Amino acid sequence: MNQSKAIDFLLENGRDVIKYRLHKEILKDLSKTEEESLLERVMQTPNYKLLESYVKPNGYIGIGMHSWEKFKETELQDGESAARLLSNYAIPKDTAIVKNFISALRDDNTLEEEFSYYNPEIARFQNRFLGLNNGGGLMVLVYTCQALLGYGDDDEVRPFVEASFKAFESLLQINALEDITKYNPQAKRKYNYPYIEHDVYFPCQYHLETLAFTQSWRTDKSVNKMVDAVNYHDKIMKEDSNMHVKIGSRYYAPLWAYVRPFHAYESNKAGSVAQRKTLTSLAKIGGDKIDVVRMSAEVVEEALSKEGYLKIDFESSYQKQCYKAGLKYPGPYSEVSLEPDHKTNTALWCELTFWGVQFLDLIQKFHI
Repeated sequence: MNQSKAIDFLLENGRDVIKYRLHKEILKDLSKTEEESLLERVMQTPNYKLLESYVKPNGYIGIGMHSWEKFKETELQDGESAARLLSNYAIPKDTAIVKNFISALRDDNTLEEEFSYYNPEIARFQNRFLGLNNGGGLMVLVYTCQALLGYGDDDEVRPFVEASFKAFESLLQINALEDITKYNPQAKRKYNYPYIEHDVYFPCQYHLETLAFTQSWRTDKSVNKMVDAVNYHDKIMKEDSNMHVKIGSRYYAPLWAYVRPFHAYESNKAGSVAQRKTLTSLAKIGGDKIDVVRMSAEVVEEALSKEGYLKIDFESSYQKQCYKAGLKYPGPYSEVSLEPDHKTNTALWCELTFWGVQFLDLIQKFHI
């Protein structure tokens, strides 16, 4: 996997966050002083300074998680988005802003206070531990944020790591989604989807990310089990599937439950803004033993070896506008955005190319 052309492209065109992560994680060529200097530049970027303005005295950042738009100044004023930016920018786990945020996430009194700003959020907090097995509850977000920030292997998060593994493992016990869902054709709901009970295991984005950012679950046997589960998932899931989780008498959309197959990366295609993030997490848990990762790696490697960078052939200016909008802030369903703006195509290609280099590097390291 010769990535020299792509790395040269990033060194020439990438800005502070990309250069920091490229040197720190992939090239691994920084002295302590050089790393500190690059990190300081990252901490002066506009989004990081904006995030700092949302830090509260108790250490919490923003308002709630998956919070209501009418209460936020920007999409970054949200606990989950804050955790994702800190993770995407590779802010060290021993940095004060991260340590204080972790302390807030682990203090029940602080969480209760932070989720009391709106009546629906009060109920959400009271039921926070329901739906851990399938992505239906608030603590799914709280635990995943801790994993993203480097604290997922602590005892605090360990039960959710185990639940995340079981969620994927449970796929091997079914032949189709219909094996675990229920359906009431007489129900008068706007979206009358099949549903599962709150304690049923089924994997979602947050389970995958938690496993991708933790080590405690990994043995040769467990990694192979994950590989089998993901590959099997893509054989039994249908493209048009939908599902809710029933908690009490209400029905909720699970947090990006994987009810549809994973898709391989396509060269020069826009795809979904979340696709590459998912492929990165899959690469972390199973490398190219996972079929969709292997197929994606072949496409990425060929593109980088020919042109030296990844790009998108947008079908319209509107498609490009929508794509850029999904990169503005690091949200639950958006891509990892590292460039401070995307005013030029080069900035977009840097985003894509860094992902491609990182993706191939993760696969290579998975076999070491």
